[in-house]
Amino acid sequence: MSAPPLENGSVAATSLDVDALVFDMDGLLLDTESLALRALREAGEEVGLAMPDVLCRSMIGVAADRSRLLFTEHHGAAAPAEALFAAAARRLEAQVDAGLLRLKPGVTALLDRADDAGLPCAVATSSARAKALHHLRTAGIFDRFAAVVTRDEVTHGKPHPDLYLHAARALATRPERCLALEDSYNGVRAAHAAGMPVIMVPDLLPATDEMRAACLAIVDDLHAVVPLLPAASPLRRVP
Repeated sequence: MSAPPLENGSVAATSLDVDALVFDMDGLLLDTESLALRALREAGEEVGLAMPDVLCRSMIGVAADRSRLLFTEHHGAAAPAEALFAAAARRLEAQVDAGLLRLKPGVTALLDRADDAGLPCAVATSSARAKALHHLRTAGIFDRFAAVVTRDEVTHGKPHPDLYLHAARALATRPERCLALEDSYNGVRAAHAAGMPVIMVPDLLPATDEMRAACLAIVDDLHAVVPLLPAASPLRRVP
């Protein structure tokens, strides 16, 4: 698939030839990354440890096991990792349950266009399954996806390609025929390693030269992806 040209941070309005879409969850579908950063900082205060911004941001798009390693590398093996992450998880869920979870701009419009075009969608997330399902249901979009693949289902998390390859299998679609949508560096690396074309929608991490080289495009939000999908499939079944 040839890459659409970049035009002031968005792709040109030319239809992409794909058969399915695979979405990251945190920071791409759901505005959870800012909530997670707040939870980590508050958890650090709770256990008496500083959680600098650079450490918190290094965990974006990273599975829990890798996040624990990053924490230990920064604070040492004797630091209370389990207490810190348990407190962060509790504080994040409290924010979600308080109604602070929001969809990212363009999510509903893009899912509607995918439905119109007859393109099945999946989620490929580094989150644990229980957390992912809870957040997707809370946000009201769980039923929009044919498959949800989580860290619990694969051997290796992002940046390894396992999550995206598993999602392609769940959609019965070759990886190169799936469009991946990501916000994080490790997510882009994972989708690219799986052989999927990728569009990055930066959230808390800005695009880098590495990301620009790996992606079809870098766009401001998911609204920019909507015109790249066909308006309707000629094979779409009408009820």
